[in-house]
Amino acid sequence: MKKSLLWSLGLSLALILFLSACSGSDEASGEGGSDDSGEDGDEVTLRMTWWGSQSRHDQTQEIIKKFEEENPDIKIEAEFTGFDGYFEKMAAQAAGNNLPDIMQQNFGEYLNQYADKGLLADLTEYVESGQINVEGVSDTVMESGKKEGKLLGIPTGTNALTAFYNTDMLEEAGAEIPDENWTWDDYVATARKVHEETGEFGARLMEPKNLFEYYLREKGYKLFNEDGTDLGYDDDQLLADYFTLNKQLVDDGVAPGYDTIQQIKGVEDELIVHGKAPFDFRWSNQATALTSAAGDRNLEMTLLPGANNTDGMYLKPAMLWSVSENSEHKEEAVRFIDFFTNNIEVYKIGGSDRGVPIKEEIRNQMADDLSETDKKVFDYIELVTEKSSPIDSNFPPESSEVLAALEEVDELVMYGELSPEEGAAQFREKATSILNR
Repeated sequence: MKKSLLWSLGLSLALILFLSACSGSDEASGEGGSDDSGEDGDEVTLRMTWWGSQSRHDQTQEIIKKFEEENPDIKIEAEFTGFDGYFEKMAAQAAGNNLPDIMQQNFGEYLNQYADKGLLADLTEYVESGQINVEGVSDTVMESGKKEGKLLGIPTGTNALTAFYNTDMLEEAGAEIPDENWTWDDYVATARKVHEETGEFGARLMEPKNLFEYYLREKGYKLFNEDGTDLGYDDDQLLADYFTLNKQLVDDGVAPGYDTIQQIKGVEDELIVHGKAPFDFRWSNQATALTSAAGDRNLEMTLLPGANNTDGMYLKPAMLWSVSENSEHKEEAVRFIDFFTNNIEVYKIGGSDRGVPIKEEIRNQMADDLSETDKKVFDYIELVTEKSSPIDSNFPPESSEVLAALEEVDELVMYGELSPEEGAAQFREKATSILNR
């Protein structure tokens, strides 16, 4: 509960911009970007921030080192953390007019929130001039970084939700291995069988932010309406059914409650990598971190369950590289983004950790030397390309607050403080209040 409350409070960028007490982070060096470390532009220092697992941190540091070797006039100061707390930290830096020059940005609610406040630089001119070379990148991919005609982020790669499953646990329990045609009933039945046969959890507790959106899409609805002024569904029974599905698994010990989930501090702690649960629904680009942490456990990937999962599935940018509007070194910042997008060495280091490369020529160059895990990810993205529907981009600027409210209500329902029906009604009340503010 405390974590959810802090999360909800931290996400209100519209409010925190006026809180002078939150004036930057301890790692900041100067206002509105970084300062030159030498005179006459001899060397420029850029601040760069991202979220991720330890493996991503290590990979990104190596990528930065290669970039600096090729660009000796630029030094990058790295700031990184896990996803939890990342945007609260960014909001505090925004309040102090101290956002980093280069920042890892998230599609949807966060990109739209930052766009609404004019905090991100329009990168259109750099693409048009060729300073960021995106030749051969599909228009659909590039559109994911746009808001109101401005290009506010360059996708790092293509991503999709996936059902990771531990074949060792399923086989031990004598459970059926899922395929792309499985349903929610199949998922529940398999999870229960694994729990009964092994005594371990049969599934991880689903997080609502992405998975309720998928649940709605799979049933023909959207989370927000077309203009982002209200929720995109009228029948609260949809959310009540989603809560009920999860609550029954938690109550029966088939899935863990929040007491267990809140002890997980990173991918390396996840239940699936320790053989404590056979299923984990998350983003495909996390395959490398999961597989690395799982050791010799055999993890595979398939579409999320649902009778209409092709309607629910979608491709999205794994994340985006954005530049602060207040950066004094935009030219140098876009040099890093161009380097990341076009240098094969970047992907040899990072593989699919930030998604499948957006440039076809890079994908082709990587094809013969992919690791076993990256090959699975590439094949999976190809599958989702064939079996998916267009991504929803109608996230209002307040959507991060709405999703934080959904997480808060989900926690109350899982703890039994609200019934699924009460939770669904309370979420609508909270969401409507936020969107009408």
